[in-house]
Amino acid sequence: MKFKKLSSLFLVMTIASSTILTGCSSTNKDSASGSANDSKGTTELIWYMIGTPQPDQDKVMEEVNKYTAEKIGVTLDLRMVDWGDYGQKMQVITSSGEPFDICFASDYALNAQKGAYLELSDLLESSGKELKETINPLFLEGATINGKLYGIPANKEVGQQMGWTYNKRMAEEAGVLEDMENAKTLEDLEPILEKVKAKFPDLKMPMAAGAGFFPYMPYDYLLGENLPFGINLEGDTAKIVNIYEQKDVKSTLDTLRRFYQKGYIHSQAATDTDPHEMSVENWFVRKEQYAPGAIEMWSSNAKYDVGYSPSHDPLTINNSVTGSVMSISAASKNPEKAMEFLNLLNTDEYLRNLIDRGIEDVHYTTNEDGTITKTEDAQKYSMPSWALGNVFLTKNYDTDPKDRIEQYEKFNSQAVASPTLGFYADTSNISTEIATISNIVQEFKAPLFTGSVDTDKYLGQLNDKLKAAGIDNVMKELQSQYDKWMAEQK
Repeated sequence: MKFKKLSSLFLVMTIASSTILTGCSSTNKDSASGSANDSKGTTELIWYMIGTPQPDQDKVMEEVNKYTAEKIGVTLDLRMVDWGDYGQKMQVITSSGEPFDICFASDYALNAQKGAYLELSDLLESSGKELKETINPLFLEGATINGKLYGIPANKEVGQQMGWTYNKRMAEEAGVLEDMENAKTLEDLEPILEKVKAKFPDLKMPMAAGAGFFPYMPYDYLLGENLPFGINLEGDTAKIVNIYEQKDVKSTLDTLRRFYQKGYIHSQAATDTDPHEMSVENWFVRKEQYAPGAIEMWSSNAKYDVGYSPSHDPLTINNSVTGSVMSISAASKNPEKAMEFLNLLNTDEYLRNLIDRGIEDVHYTTNEDGTITKTEDAQKYSMPSWALGNVFLTKNYDTDPKDRIEQYEKFNSQAVASPTLGFYADTSNISTEIATISNIVQEFKAPLFTGSVDTDKYLGQLNDKLKAAGIDNVMKELQSQYDKWMAEQK
């Protein structure tokens, strides 16, 4: 297929979703305040973030709050929610009307459509002017849905590249380093894993896969990976298909079933939501998303050498420009202050590094060349840098490549755009069917993609249920919209 090079003309609407929010607009708006004013007139904002809660979080946030209180009259109540729990937790919080102000936007486009997030276009003009001037305009353009902006994307890599991250020491000892350096597909991994399993018979996870595991397959998932509607990027890109009826997907599931039966995937993977930190050396290979400097970061965090082999070239899809977005709750009573904070977070180098890297001389020290070195206490404060806003403001660790920012620019220039980039499906007339289909996929996805169940039996059951839930009518509606959109692009 032919990809179009990313240009300044595009972009995006997204509906990268899986989780369906219900009743999340503002039914409890009057009672839902995510903030409070103290006696000094400072506004406290509740901020939900994805990531493992950190031991030194309170210590860092104390410093953050001193700074933000002085700069913009705001303090933060930062609430970290672990990776595997975040989507469901935010669904419950938003649906119940529990107060909060800012959140890492899971399933950004769909939840924006459902009314979970505040429309930010006017606020960006009034309270976020510096931010608007700093961030790559492609990200803001890509996060705009039907002319409205519902979140602030992190200024980082614009394309997405999945691949295999692996333990280099184990690869060398098992004699598979060169094979691993060239591995792209699941099938490429099979002979490698056989040798690794023989060399390390007690290793828990020759391939790390948990309940959220979803291998790279050449599809653009129009409504996110938790719904079955895809465009085959190596096939007919004008046709929307049910991926669970495709031969290559069936082959992938068969491979995963063999991996499970051979002990390459651990026995409890289908219910395992543990993030499995790299620092715990109980795995050999895992799927990860690459960004410039990632190999050095992974190795530094793990404290051993980690390698990486890409599965495909960088690809710009709707989700890659809206995969890391910070939104303001539709129920927030202090949206202006929330935007002021997002503006500061994305433009103020000191604040951005304090929240991300921790406290200087506590979690890191600064070197003469301007790079920073982690201290022992850095283990108590490790944040998801890519999710916190403008990564171009972050300081280089001494383990980072010196040209990290240039690598970002090169990576972005090499990204190619999916044929569906900019297509935004209106699901309002099929929302009930999609919700049902989502629930069905959730029931089958983890058991199938961890190889924990018989592929033929459960794949058949899944497709039978999808048929009964009206998937054919949903695909017909999506195809009609996609055809119309493609015609408008000519």
